[in-house]
Amino acid sequence: MIGLLQRVQHANVTVAGEEIAQIQQGLLVLIGVEKNDAKAQADRLLARLLGYRVFSDTNDKMNLSVQDINGGLLLVPQFTLPANTQKGMRPSFTPAAAPEDGKELFNYLSNRASELHPDVATGQFGADMQVSFTRSST
Repeated sequence: MIGLLQRVQHANVTVAGEEIAQIQQGLLVLIGVEKNDAKAQADRLLARLLGYRVFSDTNDKMNLSVQDINGGLLLVPQFTLPANTQKGMRPSFTPAAAPEDGKELFNYLSNRASELHPDVATGQFGADMQVSFTRSST
């Protein structure tokens, strides 16, 4: 599994003009599922997302995790992350998991995140999502 994370002050996901998810300060994470991924990879990624010390403490050092700041965690499925871009100008998406496998593992990750962290929101697998965020400087 691949997670591309961004610290945010606010982030939201809109589908067909309707906001389906939003968080305040926390992490926006685009999630890519690869062919051979399993629950073990999802568990490892989640532990890292919840534990990464990417938020500043009172001394302006990045020592705090999203859990430490009681921040939001917005998980957004993004099948293009596992793309192979080594040849030519058209990416190959063969490394990505099949849609049904990707959805199952993304849902597993989302459910586990909700069990371990109080503020979790998710995008919608397979939807045409509009993701918006305000970057966090702290």
